[in-house]
Amino acid sequence: MGRQVFSFSYPSQMSGAGMTWARPRSSITLGDPAGIAQGAIAAHSNGFKSAVERQGIRHRSPATRPSITSNSLISWAAWAALGPEAIEVWNEQNIDREWPAGQIGGSAYAQMLAAAYQAIKNANPNVLVISGAPAPTGFFGGCSANGCDDAPFLQQMAQAGAAQFMDCLGIHYNEGILSPTQSTGDPRGNGGHYTRYYSGMVNTYASVFPSKPLCFTELGYLSADGYGPLPPGFEWAVNTSAQEQAVWLAEAVTLARQSNRVRLLIVWNVDATEFGADPQAGYAIIRPDNTCNACVTMGAAMAGS
Repeated sequence: MGRQVFSFSYPSQMSGAGMTWARPRSSITLGDPAGIAQGAIAAHSNGFKSAVERQGIRHRSPATRPSITSNSLISWAAWAALGPEAIEVWNEQNIDREWPAGQIGGSAYAQMLAAAYQAIKNANPNVLVISGAPAPTGFFGGCSANGCDDAPFLQQMAQAGAAQFMDCLGIHYNEGILSPTQSTGDPRGNGGHYTRYYSGMVNTYASVFPSKPLCFTELGYLSADGYGPLPPGFEWAVNTSAQEQAVWLAEAVTLARQSNRVRLLIVWNVDATEFGADPQAGYAIIRPDNTCNACVTMGAAMAGS
């Protein structure tokens, strides 16, 4: 188990929670020099294994975005040579925030994944290669070049042979408002959609790539406790308390440990402070009063108690 961090200010709390991995938040994009990732591997100096994420294109304006494939072999190899334990190849590449509109598709991503996998393994065969986790969504009603729901996107990846170019299948789960032990009862519209439930996500992803373990590179629950009103678009989490966040994270850890499907679980997140249009701090397990009930509950779950 590990965590997404914005700093390394809480190492004792993270160790107490049973976390041994860190995924530092960064704004690294294709085209950046490999050396910029050195800070992302700071986890080593803090006693944690490092999972590095290659973010998409959202941090670049359209005028300065490099080609998706430009210099990819060189940069992936250089990243691997820095010595992270894992590299996630891209992020939510099924939506136009992270992949150019008009070019989105599981087959196109599989081509990048194949090139990245080979470059990474040639440079450092010990690196765990995680496929980029798609954005979990049913918004698009299928798949087009301008955006894909995650299930058909994964199916396109599988049809393009992506399984042979990953060690672990990336997965995100961050829209839950119920215990991860529940598989029904979500009160929102389309409450039966699999993305609402932990088990729905695990079962859907495992069914498409049955031979691959799952790596949660983001798993979290949003709570506004201690902050204020949630911004538009996030009202669905209005009734989730910080205590429920702590309990549900521990339950997710227990389910993952008992499963033979999940290899890695990165909690989203530890210590974000932004609570604006994107309420990242509401997902943080370090709460505004500097307490961390989730550290206690997850630590007990990891200890098997």
